[in-house]
Amino acid sequence: MADHSQRPPADLLSGIRVLDLTNILSGPYATYQMGLLGAEVIKVENPKDGDLARKLGASPALNAQLMGTSFLAQNAGKLSVTVDLKHPEGKALFRDLVASADVLVENFRPGVMDRLGFGHEALRAANPGLIYCAISGFGQNGPLAGNPAYDQIVQGMSGVMSITGDAETAPLRVGYPLCDTLGGMAAAFAVVSALVKRGRTGEGAFIDLSMLDATLSAMGWAVSNYLIAGVEARPIGNQNMTAAPSGAFRCADGPINIAANKQEQFEKLCELIGRPDLATDPRFAERETRKVNRAAINAELEQALAAKSAQEWESLFNAHGIPAGRILTVPEILAHPQIAARDLLQDIAMPEADFGGVRVVRAGFDLADSQPAARCPPPWLGQHNARIYGQLGRDQAALDRLKAGGAV
Repeated sequence: MADHSQRPPADLLSGIRVLDLTNILSGPYATYQMGLLGAEVIKVENPKDGDLARKLGASPALNAQLMGTSFLAQNAGKLSVTVDLKHPEGKALFRDLVASADVLVENFRPGVMDRLGFGHEALRAANPGLIYCAISGFGQNGPLAGNPAYDQIVQGMSGVMSITGDAETAPLRVGYPLCDTLGGMAAAFAVVSALVKRGRTGEGAFIDLSMLDATLSAMGWAVSNYLIAGVEARPIGNQNMTAAPSGAFRCADGPINIAANKQEQFEKLCELIGRPDLATDPRFAERETRKVNRAAINAELEQALAAKSAQEWESLFNAHGIPAGRILTVPEILAHPQIAARDLLQDIAMPEADFGGVRVVRAGFDLADSQPAARCPPPWLGQHNARIYGQLGRDQAALDRLKAGGAV
């Protein structure tokens, strides 16, 4: 097996400058993915306290340093500059920065950038090749466009919560910011696609990214079953509506997911648990009858699964081509040998920080000759003002004056 640690950082987006005006998660996640592929991502933050995520996370001490874990998770590999976009000199500085950029990503409410004088039309005039991506909860138009939106609001309005949980617990929030993350993934894909077109035509683009739209697009069968077949999705907990037995089951020591979705998988499952008779039982012999008698087949299966641990069943089932996996906690999966084999986690030293460094998650894919990787630690607020603004012709004396005047 190749030694992943010896491969260089991926450079697919090398030479691309991205201005990241975003906060919290959807935008920062999008630009983090770009940075892992070699783009130069510059966080453009307000001088007072920057990205709100700097104050969010499980460690109050880190929040107080404006290095909250929520910020550290999505901002490694980026640079940080500060600028007050309402200050006249700050506006001039930002215009120069935009002129040097390939991509701008923002997640303000629709209309905010226009009111500041930095909407798409204004910036396109200054930089025709700019890829401008505006991320919002509901998009730039429509009756909901002006509404504020956090992840949970979109989870609720998208229908996600209505089909999460079971009949007793739904509606239920997914346990992490799903819609923010889906919005960020869609934004990164859209930006890179626009860059491909610009490479052919030289034209910039305006991307109107709606978290609600991105979520509905990703809901797949839950949406298409209603649109095409008129069947409304319902919350069925840890079961898979398309097949049975397919879902979560109790073993001797804990739960396991089993997805015996094909007929041959079901028949082999019956054999392995010592119940070959289930495969010929009229209630279970065929796919559709198993779905109708889901509760009965699940009860029979759990009775047999009680004989062994979840780990034992996982190994046995997978060895015979039946998809199965224990239900793990976050610490358990992060410690799993599979994660180590994929080199998914990256350790980044921060010698100047009292916490020493961070461990972050790379992109969800790998490359043969390189690997997605952050090239530097998450930045302190305004850490790169001198470096970036110096490239724009502002020397230290000018920066000192801009800081004294509140522009940066």
